[in-house]
Amino acid sequence: MGRAVVLCTLPLSAAGQHMLSAAADIVVAPNPDAETMRGMVGDADVLVVRTHLPADLFERPHRLIGVVRHGAGLDMIPVAAATAQNIPVANVPGANAQSVAEYCVGSFIALARRFGAMDRDLRTQGWAAARGHCAGAGELAGKTVGIVGVGAIGTALARICHYGFGMRVLGYQPSTRALPEFVERAELNDLLDASDFVSLHCPLTPETTHLFDAARLARMKPSAFLVNAARGEVTDEAALARALAEGRVRGAAIDVFSRQPLARDHPFLALDNVILTPHAAALTRESVDRMSLEAVRQVFQLVAGTPPDHLVNPEVWPRRRRWTGPSAGLQKEATP
Repeated sequence: MGRAVVLCTLPLSAAGQHMLSAAADIVVAPNPDAETMRGMVGDADVLVVRTHLPADLFERPHRLIGVVRHGAGLDMIPVAAATAQNIPVANVPGANAQSVAEYCVGSFIALARRFGAMDRDLRTQGWAAARGHCAGAGELAGKTVGIVGVGAIGTALARICHYGFGMRVLGYQPSTRALPEFVERAELNDLLDASDFVSLHCPLTPETTHLFDAARLARMKPSAFLVNAARGEVTDEAALARALAEGRVRGAAIDVFSRQPLARDHPFLALDNVILTPHAAALTRESVDRMSLEAVRQVFQLVAGTPPDHLVNPEVWPRRRRWTGPSAGLQKEATP
């Protein structure tokens, strides 16, 4: 039958590459920008996504039998456009939950203990100046953390905070799905009123875009810290920068931005009460291996004609294109 061609926007982990190369031909985009992807998509059978796809990608001639997100967030893929063309889309939920949860807890500790300021002043001003920050340092134990979006990542974070630090955990989850017993369900404004730490883990949707605007930020305690490891657009970045600069929010750790890479003149860069990281919360050796291996497994399912375990648009499955090999091409008729 031959081997399927799998186009990756960025490389897989070594383990994922080894697993996939045994049964498919792997092509890694030399540059994952829009024009490169438009030029390469026509020669691929499956697309593995780690960067934003152009919205019009599927308007180009192609033979795709599926798209697999190397991660959980689907905002990188024009899912509606894929669905309109009966292209199955799958993702890898939960594979990076532990890594992101640990990032958030590490951020809580670094912010509360003022590690960044201590490190800076120890290097530039000396011992006494660095120790001066101890007076403003705090603990996590007994504090309240508000988690906005209690999915796989939010649940992992809640478990660490509750069992590891004895924190009270409030959770905002619009769906009626049951929350873990150690999470108290709260309305968003009530969560903001009560929380010492607020951590964002909601997907980017029209409803969550600028969910944290100036009015919502004003509900936070002036002593509270905000961590955003969801998507940059969930916050109004200009409003957040003003709140941080004016001391209306004590500090923040921000891993995601509305435009990436982060512009060199972004107002966050001028603030000394912010920890900035380059969309790296989910990226550990372990999590990248998990994401790559699970993505590859779902590629194999697509090629074998089996529904992927994490198919996000199951309505297209009866009408999908089927893999029949490079010489025979792909058939569009519905699968029995």
